[in-house]
Amino acid sequence: MYLKKIDIKNFRRLKDIKIDFEAEETVFVGPNNSGKTSSTAAIRSFLGNRNFKIHDFSLCSLTAINTYSPDVSDTLPCIQLDLWFHIDPNKIEFGTVFALATDFSGDFSEIGIRCSLEAEDVTELWGKYDQAFPLKEDLKRKKTLVDFLALEENLRSYFKIKYYSLQNIDKNVVTTPLDPNEGKQTLRSLLRVDFVDAQRNIDDENAARSNKLSEAFTAYYQRNLEQAEVAEAAIAVIEENNRNLTTHYNQHFQPLMNIIADLGLPSQNDRAMKIVSTLSSEAALRGSSELFYVDTASTHELPEAYNGLGFKNLVFMAIQIDNFYKQWLATEENRPLCQMIFIEEPEVHLHAQVQQTFIKQMWKVLTQGAEFDTPRPQLIVTTHSSHVLDAVDFSKIRYFRRVDLDDVEAGNIYSGSIVKSLKEFQPEAVKTNNREVTTSEALAFLKKYLRLTHCDLFFADAVILVEGAVEKLLLPKMIDQSASGLNSKYLTILEVGGAYSMRFANLMEFLGLPYLIITDIDSVDPNNNRKGCKATDVGAVTSNASIKYFFDNCELVSDLAAKDEADHIQANNMRFVTYQKKIEIDYGGTVHIFHGRTLEETFVYENHALFSGGALSIGEKIPSNATDFHDVVWKRIKSSTFKKTEFAMNVLTFDTGENEHAPWVVPHYIAIGLRWLEKRLTNKQDHGGQNA
Repeated sequence: MYLKKIDIKNFRRLKDIKIDFEAEETVFVGPNNSGKTSSTAAIRSFLGNRNFKIHDFSLCSLTAINTYSPDVSDTLPCIQLDLWFHIDPNKIEFGTVFALATDFSGDFSEIGIRCSLEAEDVTELWGKYDQAFPLKEDLKRKKTLVDFLALEENLRSYFKIKYYSLQNIDKNVVTTPLDPNEGKQTLRSLLRVDFVDAQRNIDDENAARSNKLSEAFTAYYQRNLEQAEVAEAAIAVIEENNRNLTTHYNQHFQPLMNIIADLGLPSQNDRAMKIVSTLSSEAALRGSSELFYVDTASTHELPEAYNGLGFKNLVFMAIQIDNFYKQWLATEENRPLCQMIFIEEPEVHLHAQVQQTFIKQMWKVLTQGAEFDTPRPQLIVTTHSSHVLDAVDFSKIRYFRRVDLDDVEAGNIYSGSIVKSLKEFQPEAVKTNNREVTTSEALAFLKKYLRLTHCDLFFADAVILVEGAVEKLLLPKMIDQSASGLNSKYLTILEVGGAYSMRFANLMEFLGLPYLIITDIDSVDPNNNRKGCKATDVGAVTSNASIKYFFDNCELVSDLAAKDEADHIQANNMRFVTYQKKIEIDYGGTVHIFHGRTLEETFVYENHALFSGGALSIGEKIPSNATDFHDVVWKRIKSSTFKKTEFAMNVLTFDTGENEHAPWVVPHYIAIGLRWLEKRLTNKQDHGGQNA
């Protein structure tokens, strides 16, 4: 049995989201402020020890509370958490959850319970609010209903957690109220949740306080190792020390006792005095221990504060996770059937290799010495690390994305979140160059690519797919010069080549990420697609599979050059595909038309003055005749001796500050693509497809 999925409604930016879980580990990813922490806070509020606050309600719920009128409605918004459990009817736990079933003809493979923070008595609440802040002469109140609920204990006084059983019957969810005490006990019998928070406070440099690991080891001993035989052995050691110390005290305090005896104390009728060691076995077991690090060569001991943060962080998490797990297993009465351990940002202070193996190592800690049929917890990891994701299967990733939500009733737009399960992602089959890439092949390619490149795709605001290394090297400087607003955005730049960018299209659109494709026209002879030719040659066609895919198999270069800018904006303004087109350039005092087939060729044409003047070079003398210039540049850049990366580095290191020549120009086709992306991210158009 395990927790299969949850639904969260009206909690912070989570207006209405669904999250499904794996039986073992599930990983939450997404940009900052996308709802990962909010989802765990909702679970902690209903199942842990966190109290609700009025601002835990979503913004549209707060608006609805403030605009509430008893003349219009008798209900207020509520925060809901639905938990659905996967059940095996053949296992013993079926009897425990049987109490939630209200119809025995329903589906018993999963059954649920709803926790709902609701106004207990709306009439009473409104009466108290009206009494505290009555209408003034201007028909306004001094404070809003939200302000009233934020005061003191008002939210806890008027809003209570109620419980409902959930069951799927004939494809409909049937909800049945439960007695509050029964509902709370049932929930606690089903699920235990534990949290390893991101704020682990192990980096305190104050040696007197930097003992979090010592405390963790002590707590672990106390909670998990205090079996009778272990405690008895420890007590025997302490009692032996007490006897030895008492003998030591008698020897060293005897002179003092003789002096006191000379004073007539104690008298003949008084009891004798004796100094006795009274080390408390209980106190020693529970707190008189600290962690030290020992140098194996010199046996020199160092206090806990003298070791690295990464080491301490990893050990601390391992202790906490194993401690939570063992406490669950050791629960003798009414042990919850499931356990979930939430681990927040484990990558803190850990180097890349440890991040990659973290989840695997935590399972090793949990399963060491365990029997095969010993129940295991579910691990939920929230992370901003692409290295943690390297070792995680695609299907276990849950992607949180920021969106704007439309509140139809109030006519407002609020910031919210949606959650995408990568388990549901299935790319379409792609046909390129007379070969069909199947769905399974496309998915395998994406998994392999993202793992090999340590891709930070899941944390980006937008994605730029480029042809090769030259574009990737030059792009940051090009952004500075033509679309500097993108510098404040989080961009992922993927080097994918012209033959593969279409394989990313489905994934980008599934995640809801705007993406720019910068690719090459790659003109070839129409009679020999392996023979490159000038883009201006009559009948030239493109060999770029992505261009043909995104432009409905259009391959004639002249037709592609005639495309309007609107034709490049695709997928409901989520995608912009750009490539080289004809450009008019003043060369030698006369306007000529040039059309590069690659970035390098186009860059030379649009920055010809820098190459003619010798500030930059392609390794060939630049002729004064435009036709010869076109021919020399085309031949040189397509030659096998032309070093593209070296070319890019020369451009990057070209010092425009002290050079008399003007700064180099960003090729037009790249500049218009970058400006589209800048505008797209500035004027957000993604409402997530949801209503608030």
